[in-house]
Amino acid sequence: MHANQVTQQIIGGAIDIHRELGPGLLESTYQGCLVYELLQRGLVVEREKAIRVTYKDVRIDCGYRIDLLVQNVVVVELKSVDKLEPIHAAQMLTYLKLSGYHVGLLINFNVPVLREGLRRFVHRFPEPAAHAPVPEV
Repeated sequence: MHANQVTQQIIGGAIDIHRELGPGLLESTYQGCLVYELLQRGLVVEREKAIRVTYKDVRIDCGYRIDLLVQNVVVVELKSVDKLEPIHAAQMLTYLKLSGYHVGLLINFNVPVLREGLRRFVHRFPEPAAHAPVPEV
């Protein structure tokens, strides 16, 4: 499944949850609901996936955890805050950089309309492989 299809499924699930539960709950509640929703949609979800920092060629476990990794392609960071701050974007970009994944969704459920709490991030998306020339017949 392509990253765009995965992000569509994640956003759809988050919208369904937000419509039913609304804002104001704990992040952990939204996380549990989103895991359930994505599993119901047939997606593979890893919760609280550990990432390591590499410093001077040494891998160090510093306790950083990605909220969700979906289909081994999209990092999802969930929030339930008054508003997204620049530090939240920096956190997502750092998680993408450290983990080696390229696509991330930052979702803040504590908003009146979920679309106001969604941000998509792309970090060093790989270039498509060059196609071999088509032989002339």
